[in-house]
Amino acid sequence: MIRKALEYIVGLSEAKEMVLNGRRYTDKEVFPVNEPLIVPMKISSLAGIVQYVKEIAQNEKSWLTDVETPLVISIKDHCTVEISSPIVSEELKRQKLLISEYTAPSFRFGDFYSAEEFNIKMQSVFQETDDKEIILKVVGNLKEESVRNIGDDGVSQSVACKVGVATVADVKVPNPVKLKPFRTFIEAGQPESLFVFRMSGGGRCALFEADGGEWKEAAKINIYDYLEFELAEEIDNKQIVLMR
Repeated sequence: MIRKALEYIVGLSEAKEMVLNGRRYTDKEVFPVNEPLIVPMKISSLAGIVQYVKEIAQNEKSWLTDVETPLVISIKDHCTVEISSPIVSEELKRQKLLISEYTAPSFRFGDFYSAEEFNIKMQSVFQETDDKEIILKVVGNLKEESVRNIGDDGVSQSVACKVGVATVADVKVPNPVKLKPFRTFIEAGQPESLFVFRMSGGGRCALFEADGGEWKEAAKINIYDYLEFELAEEIDNKQIVLMR
């Protein structure tokens, strides 16, 4: 108890600074008082980022007119972009000002859907491509009994489909297929990537990703290109730095 009391009393005294061999020391541990942090705004588009940056850049009273360091726009991944402040504190720290996060519509890659549900998902969650049109024709014209007649050579599949009022023909489904699901910011455009389309008993359908995640880097490049074009003046004026 006495030892703890003495340590407490010693801790109440002010820290003393000394110099040994040219280096500054204190006789006790001290902690910096952190400046209050800004709570970053949250949005869900790239257009909002462009508007935010332009408003700051054009405001004569904004901190961009008084500091030498720029804003930093960082593309974290295919669905997250952050804006950080210039360096304005003595600790040389930046603060997050704005975070834009894109929320993609739901689609379970690798899971089988019923033909009807798959058809709806294809029309609502994917942009138009030639292969999307082919898949929709196959899925939309399945005959109930065709689920027992799916041909499979391990790569592509063929299935009996209605091609007229009462005509049935075998249709071969290409694999892999090139599709553009909504997975990143709308303004940047959706990257096209490869998928394996498979059908199982009961006419159930599924898509399996087949590009090893390469689309994520393509999406980041699309985001970068969009922001670079929209904020060309601010980049040239060294008011912002764009990073990915």
